[in-house]
Amino acid sequence: MPELPDIVIYIEALEKRLKGRKLLRLVVSSPFLLRTAIPPISSVEGKKVVAVRRLGKRICFGFEEELWLVLHLMIAGRLHWYELPAKVPKTLGLASFEFENGILVLTEAGTRKRASLSLVVGEAGLHGIDPGGLEVLESTREQFVAVLRSSNHTLKRALTDPRILSGIGNAYSDEILFEAQLSPFALTQKLTDEQLDRLFAATQKSLKQWLEHLRAEAGDEFPEKVTAFRPGMAVHGRYKEPCPRCGSKVQRIRYASNETNYCPQCQTGGKLLADRALSRLLRDDWPKTPEELETRIVVSGKQRQ
Repeated sequence: MPELPDIVIYIEALEKRLKGRKLLRLVVSSPFLLRTAIPPISSVEGKKVVAVRRLGKRICFGFEEELWLVLHLMIAGRLHWYELPAKVPKTLGLASFEFENGILVLTEAGTRKRASLSLVVGEAGLHGIDPGGLEVLESTREQFVAVLRSSNHTLKRALTDPRILSGIGNAYSDEILFEAQLSPFALTQKLTDEQLDRLFAATQKSLKQWLEHLRAEAGDEFPEKVTAFRPGMAVHGRYKEPCPRCGSKVQRIRYASNETNYCPQCQTGGKLLADRALSRLLRDDWPKTPEELETRIVVSGKQRQ
């Protein structure tokens, strides 16, 4: 899922291309995409873009007369820009936005269509769909700590809950926790002041570094390489690869369609966190260390054969 750094880069590219430009035609190809009926989506046709902003992980296009098109890319939604008179593909994905100077196309990979498009009026309309999470890059250490300590959740849950913190998802939460050397299962209300200092610094550092990296990668081009798995990441998507800090194998926790990656040596004091799939296989014989896990997976595999 595109997260804060990816969405910011999208917005910077969109603002440069669309601000002051008129939307000539909007075509929604998927019946699952549009989530509002009033005002009608056609209301924005013929109007100029006056602003582009981020609302959590949503991209908000502000038009004349206080109309806001709000796009949530979810997991697999992506944007593509075709400068006119460039040839535009015949298959235009879920929606196409025809401007005076080009066409913006929304696509979504896979069969499960989760991306959404809404049209709301004014700041009140935006407020109604805002999850309300704290904007970390605009917050102080005190505000950050107060939000985390307001409820007792695991750090992974707290970092990715849009009602607590804005714009952080599965990928960058892994990178933040690795940078802070904290377990994804650590509870927010049990963190020491020193751990909270590390977490705040790591959150700021990780997001800012990735913002700069993605800006440099995109340059003046429209960002087309938006992905949750990047070669420069320390642990996310790097299961069984060596930790860049200590060399231990990166481990994972799987749940539903998500996965958390972490270094057991740097983040959990050498302890292996229980993975649902493997813990079901090994039942009560769940190992305590990565070394034990490797041994028992091999033994278990031989027994099953």
